[in-house]
Amino acid sequence: MSISAAMVKELREKTGAGMMDCKTALNETGGDMEAAIDWLRTKGLAKAAKKAGRVAAEGLVGVASQGVKAAVIELNSETDFVARNDGFQKLVRDVVSVAIETGSDVEAISAATYPGADKSVDAVIKDNIATIGENMTLRRAAVLAVSEGVVATYIHSAVTEGLGKIGVLVALESAGDKDKLNGLGRQIAMHIAATSPLSLNVDQLDPAVVERERNVFIEQARESGKPDNIIEKMVEGRIRKFYEEVTLVKQAFVIDPDKTVEQAVEALAKDLGTPVKLTGFVRFALGEGIEKEETDFAAEVAAAAGH
Repeated sequence: MSISAAMVKELREKTGAGMMDCKTALNETGGDMEAAIDWLRTKGLAKAAKKAGRVAAEGLVGVASQGVKAAVIELNSETDFVARNDGFQKLVRDVVSVAIETGSDVEAISAATYPGADKSVDAVIKDNIATIGENMTLRRAAVLAVSEGVVATYIHSAVTEGLGKIGVLVALESAGDKDKLNGLGRQIAMHIAATSPLSLNVDQLDPAVVERERNVFIEQARESGKPDNIIEKMVEGRIRKFYEEVTLVKQAFVIDPDKTVEQAVEALAKDLGTPVKLTGFVRFALGEGIEKEETDFAAEVAAAAGH
């Protein structure tokens, strides 16, 4: 019989196993849902899946660079303790090395062959879930590249080389000296880790974010009771200041606050005698946006004691 997407979805919801594993299980069992659940259990996949209900908001961000190309990934675990595990750290390093070759699509990375193994990245992550006993999730990945120049990397709160809590990539396109480019790229990456800009420049800012800020500024200005033409000027001034605060190129450079990031790039171009273009950046902070479960410790203790 043909296996429908709805059947795969249902099995995935019941077991938490991966999509491809669910599809295989249904094919192996002729579409029998209960038999497919048992098939997954016998393979140890449903056991790992059971843990998949738990929130994985810890873990590590990992970066890797090949000069003109670099990758950053976030691999989550349930506890910070696991992030200090050598096996987990190796897993993150290996997965980021796959990302640099495969690209930023998480499904493509998961399906790719794990380094030195005859199985997929997804299968090795599942093996680690079973071995370490915690849910793990490859949450996201990003790759930046330049035709010439550097993609610099930086890890903030590093637990070891290339692994930590915040990972940043900075792409500088230039024919200039690689060491000097990398030096500034790393400084800009440190700046990004600290300031968390919303976008590279004004053109790349989400119009909805700008509109929301503008509406807030208009309401604030109206409370002053000033006429509309004055309010308009006040709002435009506030918007300009907002751009300076949230776009990378307009921010005051943390390393040298007398310059903007844009001016620091221009100064390097002058020093190198060749153009330097800041073409992009990526900033991953561990666990950002993940809803962590709030647990009532007293209630947990009472429940464990049978009250």
